[in-house]
Amino acid sequence: MPATRPSSAETPDALDSDLGWTLGVVFRSYVRTANALVSHLPGGPRGYQVLAAAAQGLPGGQGALAQRLGVDKTVMTYLLDDLEKAGLVERRPDPADRRNKRVVATEQGRAVWNDTQTRLEHAEDHVLAPLDPADRSVFRELLRKLAVEANTHDPVHSTCRLVEELAPDSVPAVPAVPAVPAVPAVPAAPAKPRRSARG
Repeated sequence: MPATRPSSAETPDALDSDLGWTLGVVFRSYVRTANALVSHLPGGPRGYQVLAAAAQGLPGGQGALAQRLGVDKTVMTYLLDDLEKAGLVERRPDPADRRNKRVVATEQGRAVWNDTQTRLEHAEDHVLAPLDPADRSVFRELLRKLAVEANTHDPVHSTCRLVEELAPDSVPAVPAVPAVPAVPAVPAAPAKPRRSARG
């Protein structure tokens, strides 16, 4: 009777044991699922971060929020315009400095954020499904320790920029079109000398 070949989970090969490969596969799985869950929001992932900050009442005005999230101020203005049109946030004068505008989530915005949070938690459960509850807790704690230590040496100032750095293929690159070489000018043929007419 032929021996049964062990599964890849029992005998991981070199690729399965590579830290970069394993982290990349798990990261890609989570990001794809999470991006799909927030795609209905204006601005997608960036819009979700702005809504989350507003729903949690993070201090600071519009400019401080843009700096905190690593979003260009002009882009932040467009994001807030779209989120405000959707009825999710409001810009109100800051009581401490009326020249600044605070971003506040509306009642509808908080409801949408809570619903999205629940969906994202289900997405996490889907990614971590192969682990039992005890292993999930250990995995989260170990991953948190690694992230905190790594962040002390190379701080992450923007989650969106981090995702763009780690998943550049999310935006397909447009290949450069090679320049057409110039066609060399064809030198003009020398004029033939005119022969004088003889009488």
